[in-house]
Amino acid sequence: MDILKSNIAKLPSKHGKFFIKAYKQNDQEHLAIMSEDFESLSSPYVRVHSECLTGDALGSLKCDCQNQLELALDFITNEGGLVIYHRQEGRNIGLLNKINAYALQDQGRNTVEANLELGFAEDERDYSVVKFILEDLNVSKLKLITNNPKKIEYIESLGVEIQERIPAVTKTNKYNKDYLDTKKEHFGHYL
Repeated sequence: MDILKSNIAKLPSKHGKFFIKAYKQNDQEHLAIMSEDFESLSSPYVRVHSECLTGDALGSLKCDCQNQLELALDFITNEGGLVIYHRQEGRNIGLLNKINAYALQDQGRNTVEANLELGFAEDERDYSVVKFILEDLNVSKLKLITNNPKKIEYIESLGVEIQERIPAVTKTNKYNKDYLDTKKEHFGHYL
């Protein structure tokens, strides 16, 4: 697996001052967003954040993605750590198919049913680049910011020690209630 990586650059933001590094695997580019003190941490707080353009950039109320991303960025600004921005839109079905899934959700399907109806697995994500990023940044133990038991299992399968799990629970609204119920009931998310 060939993965290209950039140099580290500074990124001041409304959430704080960060360092960023980009990684390219095939046609997908991912980011490591590190707190200023990241290099000095023996067990950083880490969030593997799955890309959601509609939530992260447009503020969609159909999901909790932007809220979780902002929670993680604010948290690592204060506590130190890393957000891996995992660019696999729509559980890795791509933006076009995600919008088609949204249309099916508008007709009453949940996110799993919509993906399956479009011919995809319920979750198409591949986390191999996460392994590469953690190794590249010398992270062998961490405190994981997640609600997703599959991400916990994956990180543990790498031999990375999870010293603590920090919930990434944000407010529910009338537009994302069904989405969050599906994450809890179907995927076992800790919500």
